[in-house]
Amino acid sequence: MKKTTLIGAMLATTMIAGTASAQDVTLTIESWRNDDLAIWQDKIIPAFEAAHDGIKLKFTPSAPAEYNAVLNSKLDAGSAGDIITCRPFDASQALFEAGHLADISDIEGMANFSPVSKSGWSTDDAATQYCVPMASVIHGFIYNKDAFAEVGVEVPKTEAEFFAVLDKIKEDGNYTPMAMGTNDQWEAATMGYNNIGPNYWKGEEGRLALIAGDQKLTDEAWVAPYRQLAKWAPYLGDGYEAQTYPDSQNIFTLGRAAIYPAGSWEVSGFNGLADFEMGAFYPPVQNAGDTCYISDHTDIGIGMNAATPNAEAAKTFLNWVGSSEFATIFANALPGFFPLSSAPVTLEDPLAQEFISWRGECESSIRSTYQILSRGTPNLENDTWNASVAVIKGEESPEDAGKRLQEGLASWYEPQK
Repeated sequence: MKKTTLIGAMLATTMIAGTASAQDVTLTIESWRNDDLAIWQDKIIPAFEAAHDGIKLKFTPSAPAEYNAVLNSKLDAGSAGDIITCRPFDASQALFEAGHLADISDIEGMANFSPVSKSGWSTDDAATQYCVPMASVIHGFIYNKDAFAEVGVEVPKTEAEFFAVLDKIKEDGNYTPMAMGTNDQWEAATMGYNNIGPNYWKGEEGRLALIAGDQKLTDEAWVAPYRQLAKWAPYLGDGYEAQTYPDSQNIFTLGRAAIYPAGSWEVSGFNGLADFEMGAFYPPVQNAGDTCYISDHTDIGIGMNAATPNAEAAKTFLNWVGSSEFATIFANALPGFFPLSSAPVTLEDPLAQEFISWRGECESSIRSTYQILSRGTPNLENDTWNASVAVIKGEESPEDAGKRLQEGLASWYEPQK
C-alpha cells in the first residue's frame, strides 16, 4: 500500500510539473542590438524569469544594418517575434500604421514616462503609444581631467567661460582643445548643433514651436547655435576637415585632446580605452543663471507584435521594462544608455552618473530634426549635417545656413509655408 501510494504521488507530481511546463509561454524578442546578446542572456532574461513563473524569454537579434528589412520580412510573413525592439520616430510609426505594432497606451508601466520620453514612440498627436521607452543618450562634453588640471582650467558654466577654457588650452599647446572632425558630417550636427542648440531655442519649447510652424529656422534662436559653431574651427586642430569620427575618438582616448563633444554612448568604450580620468559637463549656457537645456535623446524602445498569440505575457514583460529593476540592470550593463522611466536608478559608473545627473539640473529635450521634420525632401536632418559642417569651415554664414534650411523645410512642410 505504502509503495503504491508513493508511486501514485510521484506520478501525480510528474503530471503537475508537466502541466505547468506545458503552460509556459516563450516570448521571442526581435532586436538590432546584437552587441547586447550577452547582457540579455546573462542579466536581463534571468532577472525577469526569476520573478515571472511561466514566462520565458528568447532574445534573437539581427545585424543592425539588416534589422529593418529582416523585421519587415518576418512581419509580412507572420513569423516575427512577440516583442519588437523599436527604433525611434518614423521607422516605428510606419510599423504601427501598418498594423504591426500594438497600441500599448493602457499598460500600467507607461505611467512611468514623461511626454518627452514617450515622443519617440507615439503618434504625432501623442494620443497613442506603441513602444515602451527603454533608453536615451545624453549629449554634452567629455573632458580629460588630467589635462584640465595641467592647464589650470575648470569646467565652464557659461559660453564665455567655455571659450576662455579653449583659448587657454590652445595657448598651452600640449593638447588639441577639442577632438571633432567634419569629414563624416553627422558629428557636426549631432555633437555640435543639436548639442548646444537646446540652450538657444529652449529645448522642447522651441522644438515644438518649429513643428507647429510658430518658429522658423531663420529666427535668432535657431541661427545663434551656428554662430557658436562658426567659432569652433580654431580649436579643432590641424586637419580637422579630413578627420573622421574614429579619428576623433582615438585622438581623445590617446590623451591628445582635452575635450570631446560627445554623446553618452561613448562612455563604456572610452572607459576601456582612456588611461586618464574623465569627466563630463553639459553645454554651457549663454549667461550665468540661465536655465540649462540638454539633448536627452530617445534612442531605443520596445513594443508588442500586434499579431502575437501571447499578448498577456507580452504586456507583463513590457510592464517590467518600465520598472526600476529593469532600468537598473540595463543602465549598469550599458553605461551611457540611460533609462527613460521615472523609476529610481543607481548607476555604478561615475562618468555615466555624471551625465544622468544633469536631468536634475537642466530641462530635457530631444534632437530638433528627428520628429516629423525630416519626413520630406529635402531631408532636414541631412541638411543640418552639411550646414553645420559648412558653417564650421567658414563656407556658409550662420544666417545663410538658416535661410537655406528654412527654404528646404518650407518647400514640403505645410506649417512652415
